[in-house]
Amino acid sequence: MTRKLKIKSHAGQPTLFDMPDLYGTSDTTEMPVHPSISEFVAEAANSISRPDDDLQPVMTEPTAKEEPLLFISFGSGSSGNSAYIGTRTEGILIDAGVDGGVIRDALHANGISRDAIKGICITHDHSDHVRYVYSLVRKNPSIGVYCTPKTLNGMLRRHNISRRIKDYHRPIYKEFPFEIAGIELTAFDVSHDGTDNAGFFIRRDALCFAIATDLGCITPRVDFYMRQAQHIMIESNYDAGMLMTGSYPQYLKSRIMAERGHLDNEITASFLASCFKPELRNIFLCHLSQDNNTPEIASQTVRNALSKAGATSIGDGSESIDARNCAIQLVALPRYGASRLFILR
Repeated sequence: MTRKLKIKSHAGQPTLFDMPDLYGTSDTTEMPVHPSISEFVAEAANSISRPDDDLQPVMTEPTAKEEPLLFISFGSGSSGNSAYIGTRTEGILIDAGVDGGVIRDALHANGISRDAIKGICITHDHSDHVRYVYSLVRKNPSIGVYCTPKTLNGMLRRHNISRRIKDYHRPIYKEFPFEIAGIELTAFDVSHDGTDNAGFFIRRDALCFAIATDLGCITPRVDFYMRQAQHIMIESNYDAGMLMTGSYPQYLKSRIMAERGHLDNEITASFLASCFKPELRNIFLCHLSQDNNTPEIASQTVRNALSKAGATSIGDGSESIDARNCAIQLVALPRYGASRLFILR
């Protein structure tokens, strides 16, 4: 079966004078000093007035922006989606489709307090992305919920979510950057059958991370942001052969393959190969189908495409010596449970 790339077309040290035994003589021997030198030293010493504290090395604590950016996925797939991006002291969640207890435990296991979460950014209003959003903010009222007004309305319309979620809503708008926890985010449009679906482009200093969790085709805005990133999280939902010969009813197969559905491994692989550059560091494949895909098939499909594009050193995201020596890490995020902690540089 031949698959085409679906692209939606539209537009201090001591001073000289403080050093003991300056001339290398013993305590019992005095070295004669020329009067002109004595006068110079006395005059210079009198002209310098420096507190003792100024003679000590200046030690500064690293600022939040100097800390590495961390990434953990708590689950990826139709059973629930959520991920943490930030430092050990503050960061954000992308989506809230995973129970708060799972998120708390995974953060704690990696030395991060749940209090580090300063905001939840919602990609769209499907249940597997928003199921636990209210329970998370209700127990942690300082957390804001960042999504477009249309996405918020879709959540309230589609699901049994307390209308008090509005008290935590921080409206955002696509293509308008905003900041949480020292991270700049820009929401951008993606093609999916939720309400006002968004991907997120995340920037801190020179580090860029582009995320698109659910999408049926590569739109111009997806292409624009993904090509700027050194770290990418993108859907690789199904293997076309598995889907077509599987047990899903035809209407569901059609919905999945539509431009507002999900991405086939081959399309994701072809697009990622076209994005290949030496600066690319991490690729996280997300939202793999349980019935129509496997982590092995998805990873190998992308690996083959990257190799043809010139990538010669592709790791599996593990902490093995071989993997760590690779230029690019390719990881299929686990459907259930948390991934390991990744350090993004």
